[in-house]
Amino acid sequence: MNADTLVSHLTEWSTAVNSLEKQATKELYDNNNEIAYRDLMHQRAELLRSLPERATELPQALRASAVFPSVLETLRGFAQSADNALRLDSIFYMSALLYPDEHTPGDPNNLELLIRELTR
Repeated sequence: MNADTLVSHLTEWSTAVNSLEKQATKELYDNNNEIAYRDLMHQRAELLRSLPERATELPQALRASAVFPSVLETLRGFAQSADNALRLDSIFYMSALLYPDEHTPGDPNNLELLIRELTR
């Protein structure tokens, strides 16, 4: 196992996070369903909060890769922000998870940027 395998796991998790965000946005803007939006944003934050645990459950050979410690530290930062958003029950905070202050629509989020950095 190598960094490519780690990237495949990160990509899978990123796809799931983005899917929840897209579903939430559709519920809010297309269906005017704020309850579904809130539920999906909570699910997205819960998923982000679970990423460090998911990473530590990866096979030992993968966790032994040179990049794993820095990736895990980044995932812990994502998880801490998600935990704060959930603790505050702030939908605004949940919607901003993974996005830098200077983010513009269409730009990659921080998880996608991490994946890009690992594939260089």
